[in-house]
Amino acid sequence: MLAGGVGGARFVRGVREAVRRATDAPLANAAIDVIVNTGDDWWLAGLRIAPDHDSLLYTLSGQNDEVRGWGRVGETERVAAELQAHGVTPEWFTLGDLDLGTHIARTAWLRSGLTPSEVSSRLQARWPLGVTLHPATDDEVDTYVVTTDGDRMHFQEWWTRHRAALPAARFEQDGIDDASPSPGALAALEAADIVLVAPSNPVVSIGTILSIPGMRDAVLGAGSGAAPVVGVSPIIAGAAVRGMADACLTAIGVETDAAEVARHYGPRSAGGLLDAWLVGVEDEPLVAGLRADGVAATAVPLWMRDLDTSAALAAAALAAGLEHPRA
Repeated sequence: MLAGGVGGARFVRGVREAVRRATDAPLANAAIDVIVNTGDDWWLAGLRIAPDHDSLLYTLSGQNDEVRGWGRVGETERVAAELQAHGVTPEWFTLGDLDLGTHIARTAWLRSGLTPSEVSSRLQARWPLGVTLHPATDDEVDTYVVTTDGDRMHFQEWWTRHRAALPAARFEQDGIDDASPSPGALAALEAADIVLVAPSNPVVSIGTILSIPGMRDAVLGAGSGAAPVVGVSPIIAGAAVRGMADACLTAIGVETDAAEVARHYGPRSAGGLLDAWLVGVEDEPLVAGLRADGVAATAVPLWMRDLDTSAALAAAALAAGLEHPRA
């Protein structure tokens, strides 16, 4: 799977459950690998913060605060208050005390010479996740937003402080031209039977993963080219399922529409990414047009309200992959 943060984490949890419930090959006991967006990562107070990775880590380990939808359950913020009192961190980005423990451990390991992939493996070893997380790249690729007024700021400031309310002219990923896919990501793709594109932000999450030099070719060559690529729409009835993906799509000239996002990724038969695409039942009228474009589209319930609905969506995505094998 290619995945971003909160929405991606919920989908991955659904895939894990769908595989657990499967009784027949090839899904029963299947290995699940997740290539995680690292473009949201940044340095704060001398610590390397990896929001998407940690959303997946906490959600899959049962440590996520399901009420807030992010961070650790039972979190306190005493250290964050001290950091803000000293002016070390901004008031608009609060780090919980338990979360800080993760960031301190990550940074200590990075400074000792470990790669982000090695750090990720150590963090995952604490809890049984049932999946393997792979940073998309071991290179630092931080995303910056250039607003229509010409201001340039880190994506986290635009997203968290301004809630994407400042119109974006473009997104820039510092260091991406010199980046390469992580070894774990490449190995997972080579061994893949199906590649799933989670309902994550198409621009700054999935788009960043695919923009890493060599990654798109690796996805299209997954399973020696035999693995179908199945995407799940992050847009339902013309609105983003979560977050401010609409602001990101507008910045790159893509309409906030399930069919237009699929066309943005492109049909595999025309040099794009997708073999199949799931839209919500609310968007069933879009299916015929997408099929005419060469994407095997299907309308299914997309809302992940609980584990059962998440697992049902995941099962539909996996079924779409099994129904459209490439070899």
